[in-house]
Amino acid sequence: MSRSCRSSWTTKPRGDQRWARNPRQAFSWGPTTGGGSPTCGWNLTSTTLTWLSRWPHDWSTICTRSSLYCRRVDQTLNPSSPFAHASFEGKYAVITGGSQGLGYATAELMKARGARTLLLIGRDSDKGNRAAARLTGEGCQAHFHSADLATVAGTESVVDATETLLGRVDVFVNCAAATWRGSVWNTTPAMWTEMLAMNVQMPGVLVTAFARIMKREGIHGSMVLISSIAHHGGNSVLWPYATSKHALEALAKNAAFSLMAEGIRVNMLNPGWMDTPAEHEVQKQFHDAPEDWLSRAEAQQPFGRLLQPQEVARGICFLASAESGMMTGASIDFDQTIPGTGDLPRGETVPEHFPWQDR
Repeated sequence: MSRSCRSSWTTKPRGDQRWARNPRQAFSWGPTTGGGSPTCGWNLTSTTLTWLSRWPHDWSTICTRSSLYCRRVDQTLNPSSPFAHASFEGKYAVITGGSQGLGYATAELMKARGARTLLLIGRDSDKGNRAAARLTGEGCQAHFHSADLATVAGTESVVDATETLLGRVDVFVNCAAATWRGSVWNTTPAMWTEMLAMNVQMPGVLVTAFARIMKREGIHGSMVLISSIAHHGGNSVLWPYATSKHALEALAKNAAFSLMAEGIRVNMLNPGWMDTPAEHEVQKQFHDAPEDWLSRAEAQQPFGRLLQPQEVARGICFLASAESGMMTGASIDFDQTIPGTGDLPRGETVPEHFPWQDR
């Protein structure tokens, strides 16, 4: 059942979240049109689903008199709303590395903000299918495609799956990457080949393919390539990894310049040390880290913890949505360290008086 709402609206908080404004202040509720839908572009249905589209958190609106659920179904948000440009309403997105960690957190947030169809790319079919099943529902359809992205055939299969399952692409987020270790002393030619294939060739092939789809469909799309704070140089055991991520920056900037005439934006986000399942595997495999490695590592960080995928996902969604406007070709560090500075400050005591002040 669809109809306009003249009821008394209130907001129901989740946990300790607070709202920027009352929905009545943010949106105009008009009478129904001949088709039975409100002119404000919202659809009221007798379900109990939750409407999620707040930036940077989510919130739900409940009609207290009719108990109807309000879910936005088109792009007609009132421009005065602070949430209007953060929406992914009706968008089709492809996310590599989407079955866990940062990729999955990004998919969750896009669904919460109205994404219509998500295509998750990864290697583990069981994990990926479970992730897609969790994301499917409440107006969102999620698919999973298994592919070895270190190979040309695997990368091209992603394009085929996109054409078959989506038919279009509004947003492309590349979270997948090879992250194993190697130094100037032990990196082999085979390691170079795999690292560059996964971290440079694969995103390059997909940027080209998805740009062609966007142009064909007349879509002013957005692409976000996930790099690393290590692209500034990294430490000694990240030699091939840091090199590949620095190359990715040139790829992103050149693509942004080449595609701007088509209205397609390309940006890069460079997260620092992040608490993800993949990072746990790396610590165990390459560093023989103890089970409590995370708590030890966090104790040494300026803010007392590692980055969380959910907070980095908000940065991705900022770049991927209209919230970032015409921004393109940007390379943004998302970390608690500053490249080029010295040792981390540890709360040094600053003297009240310096000798040179007496001169």
